Amino acid sequence: MKTEIIKSLTENFEGHSYTTENGVEFWFARELQHLLGYSEWRNFFKVITKAKISCEATNNTVFDHFVDVNKTIAMPKGASKEIQDIMLTRYACYLIAQNGDPHKESIAFAQNYFAIQTRKFELIKKRINDWERLTARQKLTYSEKELSELIYERTKNDRNFGLIRSKGDSALFGGNTTQTMKNRLGVPKGRALADFLPTITVKAKDFATEITVFNTKERGLNTERQISNEHIKNNKGVRELLLDRGIKPEELPPEEDIKKLERRVKSDDKNIGKNPDKLSK
Repeated sequence: MKTEIIKSLTENFEGHSYTTENGVEFWFARELQHLLGYSEWRNFFKVITKAKISCEATNNTVFDHFVDVNKTIAMPKGASKEIQDIMLTRYACYLIAQNGDPHKESIAFAQNYFAIQTRKFELIKKRINDWERLTARQKLTYSEKELSELIYERTKNDRNFGLIRSKGDSALFGGNTTQTMKNRLGVPKGRALADFLPTITVKAKDFATEITVFNTKERGLNTERQISNEHIKNNKGVRELLLDRGIKPEELPPEEDIKKLERRVKSDDKNIGKNPDKLSK
């Protein structure tokens, strides 16, 4: 997610926050509905219901974080109408975001924004960057699993996937083998190269893999040589795109061990439910 988008969303979410007399920050559900991209209240209310269940599961009292209120809104010709609304703590908003569609950019942002107990822009940005790297790594795992199963289905050899992936790595990293890149980045023995690659490179590998899966199916590729040639071609194509934008994947520095990153993020998520601010005092 681009820095300017994060900044804009941060300002938007902060611009719709309120504070109780006791100093507890909260949001109105009707406003959060639109911030998260839901056009209909009934669909958003289903997400709120799931969030309440999640709240109970963490041994927090629902009424401390979801407080029903009535609001009067203006109608045409000077009339008015009373509607249902809900006051939501930061923790309630976090649970709602966790139960929303993460493919929506606004929800992906909210999942991380409400997880941060401070408004420091830098922390929000780092949390989102960590989340994007974890998501990209998980996506690569899925696409490589699909390719592995497809290769075995077509070639009946369970060793061909490793061979084909290695050839793809060499094409992506300008002739550097998987092991060469592991040595360069200090990857421990027995660990995957992708666990230490920056997000941009993980996404590059995933994109090339997705194309290989697609074309293997569409073109009926059935041999190791055919699939290898396809995978090499796709990784070279992705590499050319990166080079055109001034990015040399083999020269990028290593990132934090993805397993350590995942443990830290999970630990942060667990701590969110411990003594969050309540609307009732």
